[in-house]
Amino acid sequence: MKNIFHKIGAALILSSAFFFTGCEPEFENDITVSRGELNLSKYVAVGNSLTAGFQDNGLYLEGQVYSYPNILANQFSFAGGGAFVQPYFSEAQSNGSGYIRLAGISATGSPTLAPVTTNLAVRTDAQPLPGGPRLTKFADAAKVQNWGVPGISVLSSAYNEYGNVNPYFERLLTDAEVTAKTTYIQKVVATQPTFFSLWLGNNDVLTYATSGGVAVASNPFSNMTPVAQFQAIYQQLAGGLVQGGKAKGIVMNIPDVTSVPFFTTVTQASVRRSTGNDQLVIYIRDEAAPNGARPIADGDYILLTTQANLGRQDDVTLPSGTVKIPHGFHPANPLNDNEVLDKVEVAEIKTRTSELNAIIEQTAKSANLAFFDVHAYFNNIKSGFSMSGINYSPAFITGNLFSLDGVHLTPRGYAIIANEMITRINAHYKATIPTIDVTQFRAVLIP
Repeated sequence: MKNIFHKIGAALILSSAFFFTGCEPEFENDITVSRGELNLSKYVAVGNSLTAGFQDNGLYLEGQVYSYPNILANQFSFAGGGAFVQPYFSEAQSNGSGYIRLAGISATGSPTLAPVTTNLAVRTDAQPLPGGPRLTKFADAAKVQNWGVPGISVLSSAYNEYGNVNPYFERLLTDAEVTAKTTYIQKVVATQPTFFSLWLGNNDVLTYATSGGVAVASNPFSNMTPVAQFQAIYQQLAGGLVQGGKAKGIVMNIPDVTSVPFFTTVTQASVRRSTGNDQLVIYIRDEAAPNGARPIADGDYILLTTQANLGRQDDVTLPSGTVKIPHGFHPANPLNDNEVLDKVEVAEIKTRTSELNAIIEQTAKSANLAFFDVHAYFNNIKSGFSMSGINYSPAFITGNLFSLDGVHLTPRGYAIIANEMITRINAHYKATIPTIDVTQFRAVLIP
């Protein structure tokens, strides 16, 4: 049985602390393997952070190894799939951009998170880009087949200065390509795959959502992408990958932002439990409300990143003088707009997501590509499900699906998504590519 780790070398595997089982992943079911209508000799993955294997608020070697494209490529190899080149960080810089780990659980049951800052691939010899510090260049970028770029959107994929903005994209370009203002679309279309996966578009709404519905004037990609622009760029990208019908692929759409724990974990009820105060009221800023604040209501979502600020003692100036008031627990010191996604913003995001998803689905149908409705999938599992005796849900940490940033998946979550993709690929292209045993992949690491 081929090993999912074979592509990065035995020396690295044997020395890696994250080799999680000590055995090779096996087929989930015993089947006769067939590629059906597919030519899998060159698989290329196109997408954002989810495609790159981003997890725990960072991109690092373990996440790259357990990315869903690497899992797919491993399974494709049993049906004639060729080599798959990922832009791995080196073992010496295995922690990549840095990430967060679970350090423990507090007495009130809240997770304690700590940053990982050793063995980074962050460059100190060059000025940071607007999107963050530069990262060590991948030496063999011309052969890259996993084009997952954290932070990229459909809108920015056509931006010719993006190599001077996003460090994850810049590390995959030569200096000459950066100077020539090579776009993401140009790079991925030039790969000429025989099969591709396309999961791009999330950040065309998610960037705005994770900022609490606040767009920054200096960042042209911080608002939701207009529908007409999205359609023109997305169809250009998909058309370039299809190559007039020469290549086949699978297309995924945009999940509902309210289906991920970044938006659903921190609630008034959970804060009441953690503080032991069942009368506590959380207030959010609302310029339309009396005094500019109102109690949080159904349909409002507190961001996961806001949790650390709740109850912080702030100096607030009142007519009677300056006093200490806990942040979010009093109308005089409500949560700010960038700490909450209110129900009006949620409705706007849901509408735009629906509009963009309609374009994605129609594009897939027009090109006769396999389609995975991720939006429906994540909404269908909101209440949880069981697989092989293990329970899964979108719950933060305990749900086994989402990593510590509340947006990106755990290795097991990525394996589950890979299996769902294989199921749809098999159905559409009359193939019998084997799925993988997801229990051999870890969920959140508990200290």
